[in-house]
Amino acid sequence: MNHIGVPVSDLARSVRWYEDVLGIAPNGVTISATNPAIGAVVEVENPSMRASFALAGDNVLLELIQYDSPQPRPFTGRNCDVGVMHLCFEVDDLDAAYRDLVERGVHVNSDPVVLQDGDGVEAGALAGTKILYLRDPDGIQLELFELPS
Repeated sequence: MNHIGVPVSDLARSVRWYEDVLGIAPNGVTISATNPAIGAVVEVENPSMRASFALAGDNVLLELIQYDSPQPRPFTGRNCDVGVMHLCFEVDDLDAAYRDLVERGVHVNSDPVVLQDGDGVEAGALAGTKILYLRDPDGIQLELFELPS
C-alpha cells in the first residue's frame, strides 16, 4: 500500500489535528491541482484541490485532501454504510490513549472495548484485543487498536 486519501474540510486544521492528536506529522510533500485530467481521474468536475502527505507508521502515507471546488458535502456516513471505511492505528497502551483523547476533548464513541467471546461476540484470534473508535474534526471515524501482550 502506498497511501490512503482522506478528504477533509479544512486542510490546515486537519494537518494540525492528526499531528497533535495522533502524532502523524506531515512529511513536507504537498500538492495542489486545478486540472481537467485530474478531475477525470477522481470523477470530480473542475476540481480545485490541495493535499498534504504524512507518514503513518513505517510505510503508509496519509494524504489529507481539501477540495476548494466543487464545494464538498459534510461527512455523514455511519460505520455500517457501504463504502464508509475507517483508518485503524495500532497503539501500545489504549487506556492511556483514551485518557489523553478525553482530556483533549476529542469525540470518542464509547469507552474502550476488549474483544472476548460471549455476549454476541466471537473474537477468535483477536481475543484480548482492545478497540476504541473516535472521530476527527470532520466526523470521520478512526479506530485505535491494542493487541494483547
